[in-house]
Amino acid sequence: MNLPNKLTLLRVFMIPFFIFFMLFQPDSAIYRVIALVIFCIASLTDMLDGKIARKYHLVTNFGKFMDPLADKLLVCSAMICLLSIGQLPTIAVIIIVAREFIISGFRLIASDNGVVIAASWWGKTKTVSQMAMVIVLIIAPVFQNQIFDLLGLVLIYVATALTVISLIDYLVKNKDVLKEQK
Repeated sequence: MNLPNKLTLLRVFMIPFFIFFMLFQPDSAIYRVIALVIFCIASLTDMLDGKIARKYHLVTNFGKFMDPLADKLLVCSAMICLLSIGQLPTIAVIIIVAREFIISGFRLIASDNGVVIAASWWGKTKTVSQMAMVIVLIIAPVFQNQIFDLLGLVLIYVATALTVISLIDYLVKNKDVLKEQK
C-alpha cells in the first residue's frame, strides 16, 4: 500500500475520533478544539494524498475509489454532527448530501461507459466552502462571538449555493453520460 492510500485510510480512521469529540460534550471548548484539529488534519490529508499520488505517479484504483469516499465520509459526518447539535439547518445537509449521492451515481454510470469525470473548478470550490463552513461552525461556539456566528451563517448559504451550482455544472457538462450507449 502506497503513501497516498495510507493517508486516505488515515482520514477514514480519524472520522470516529472526530465524531466522538464533536458529540460527547458538544458544549466543551476543549472538545471542540480537539475536533477542529482532527478535522483540519483529516482535511489536509485529502489535499496531500492527491498531490503525492499525482506527483509520484502513485495513482491506484483503490485511491480513485477510496479518496473521494473518504472525503465524503469526513464532510458528511461533520455536517451530521453539526445538524444533530443544532448548528446546521436540515435543508442544507439534505441538499449537500443529496448532491454527493447524485454525483457519485453519475460518476458510476460514466465509469461503466469508460468516461472519467474529473473534478471541476466548481466542485473544488464547493469542497473548500464546505470545509470552511464546517471549520467555522465547529469553532464558533468556543469564541461566542457574533462575527463567527455571522460568518458561519454566510458560509452555510455559500456552501449550499456552490453545492447546487457544482451539481448543475456537472450535469450540464456531462449530460451525454446519461444517454443510452449502443
